[in-house]
Amino acid sequence: MAGDPFHERLSELGPALLNALAAFEEVRRRLDPPQIPGLREAVQPIAARLHVALAAFAATPAPDGLGDLAAQLRQSAEAADAALELFCGDASPAQAIPRVLRAMHEHCRAQALLYPLRRVLPPVSRFFFEPAVRDRAAELDADPRPDTPTGIITARQKDGARGGFSLYVPEYYDAARAWPLIVALHGGSGTGDDFLWTWLTEARSRGCLLLSPTSLGSTWSLMDEDVDAEALRAMMRYVREHWNVDADRILLTGLSDGATYTLLCGLQADMPFTALAPVSGVLHPANLMNGNLDRAAGRRIYLVHGARDWMFPVATARMAHRELQRAGADIVFREIEDLSHTYPREENALILEWFDPSLRLEQTSD
Repeated sequence: MAGDPFHERLSELGPALLNALAAFEEVRRRLDPPQIPGLREAVQPIAARLHVALAAFAATPAPDGLGDLAAQLRQSAEAADAALELFCGDASPAQAIPRVLRAMHEHCRAQALLYPLRRVLPPVSRFFFEPAVRDRAAELDADPRPDTPTGIITARQKDGARGGFSLYVPEYYDAARAWPLIVALHGGSGTGDDFLWTWLTEARSRGCLLLSPTSLGSTWSLMDEDVDAEALRAMMRYVREHWNVDADRILLTGLSDGATYTLLCGLQADMPFTALAPVSGVLHPANLMNGNLDRAAGRRIYLVHGARDWMFPVATARMAHRELQRAGADIVFREIEDLSHTYPREENALILEWFDPSLRLEQTSD
């Protein structure tokens, strides 16, 4: 509304927030220690624009009936503002990595706070779709179903301990057909609540259920007793009991420790996964002794690694590729020249189209 201070501030904050979220997504993709100064310089104007718009919005009273919307939007913008401040601010060497990790968490929290506003703010709904389907946002962002839960569903431990999961069910879910399921495993010290946002847009755009568990320990069961495998089985049973999962289309993927566990757990004899897509992980030595390599014969695996990975040098991925190929796996190996030890979000589309060609989208110039 012209001349309405609240709507004017809203029209400034909304684009600034969406631009900031997209910019930080690019930061996460390019997060390589030598590149950090340049990344900070690039996002500082975007951070400044968000900070100014947020301050103006917070100082403007909301009209009657819009107080809850204003508060939710402000909280999302505050989380995005915090993410950029944590990333761009000066820090001692000891604090640099913790600050980046906190910034990444705030970026996820900003998205979690923003997503519920998609029904009343159409640009938000479009933001959480891939460009090829953004013109169908109104059609695909359906009314909540009375018979089946859809959207983001969380299950956490009652005592606050680690474990549990976040689950995304597309709002246009229809139980009359079977749906592909993506199971996405976070990296060390991460959570499923945060890692969900690494895949939500693609799951929402292409019609996939998305399960993002949290490990029972600080990372997945890579060293001692495997306590996470049974937890994953229980989560899978829950999802399959309540939603129509296509048993022939279940993808297990993960980042870093989640990628390592994707192979260690996904190749077990009694797991339901039909394809594996580990990103920036390693082939755990236990796979050489527990029969997993024997079971790798014929298994579909999409292995992704960065040539600039500083945590797990790319030589480890090349070795994993050779071993899995020798074991008879149906394997694709993607070595990405400019990728450090971080997540290549653009690879999601390629993974899904490899996993199931029917999930391919018509690309647009949007």
